[in-house]
Amino acid sequence: MGATQYTIGDVIHHRRYDYRGVVVTVEPNCSASDDWYVKNMTQPKRDQPWYHVLAEGGRETYVAEENLELDMTGARVEHPSVDRLFPTFYEGRYYQDCFN
Repeated sequence: MGATQYTIGDVIHHRRYDYRGVVVTVEPNCSASDDWYVKNMTQPKRDQPWYHVLAEGGRETYVAEENLELDMTGARVEHPSVDRLFPTFYEGRYYQDCFN
C-alpha cells in the first residue's frame, strides 16, 4: 500500500459533513461496489486511500482521504464500538494495545 495520510486510531474530521470519527481500517483505494459508488453523493476519486471510520453518533462511514483532516480537539469520539476496539486513548489518539 502506498503512503496514507492517516492511520488506524487517528481521530479525524470530515471537511464537508463536519463530523468527527476514528479510523478503524485503511484501504489503498475505494473497494466499494460500483453501485455504492454511484450512490455516493460526492463521488471522490476512487484511486486514493479510503478509510472506514467510526463516526460520532454511532454511525460507520467509508471516506476518501481528500475529505478528511486530523481532528485537533483532543477529545474522545462518542461511538459505542470505540472502547471495545481501542482500549487506550492518549493525547488525542486511539491505540489498539494498552501501554505497559
